[in-house]
Amino acid sequence: MVDINWTVGIQIVNFLILIFALNVILYKPIRKILIERRTKVEGLSNGIDATGRQAVEKDQAFNAGLKEARAKGQKAKEEMVQAAAEEERKVIGQILDKARDELAAVQSQVAKDVDAVKAALEKDVDAFADAITQKILGRTA
Repeated sequence: MVDINWTVGIQIVNFLILIFALNVILYKPIRKILIERRTKVEGLSNGIDATGRQAVEKDQAFNAGLKEARAKGQKAKEEMVQAAAEEERKVIGQILDKARDELAAVQSQVAKDVDAVKAALEKDVDAFADAITQKILGRTA
């Protein structure tokens, strides 16, 4: 059997000194390191979250800028196509006007030539008629 005497008191005091010493030497530094580690991990986690949000925001801004640039490019392309179509219509109109003027000049020249040929043939109609008559009838007039 165990006797309870003054050694039990010494054991209790020894145990309390040991707990105090372990707390000062071992437990407090370990807890401090664990708290620092937790703080550092939380800070890194927050940094990662902030960086992720920034990356998403930058990606969205990039996509918005890209979409805007594409829209501007498409608008500029449409304006260029429209300007080119207008220029094409203008050039075609000028070519058609020039062609009409040249056609009218050619028709006028042909009409003058026809009139000149008619006038020349009308002068010689009597001579041709006499020549045809001579050939048909075989005699001279």
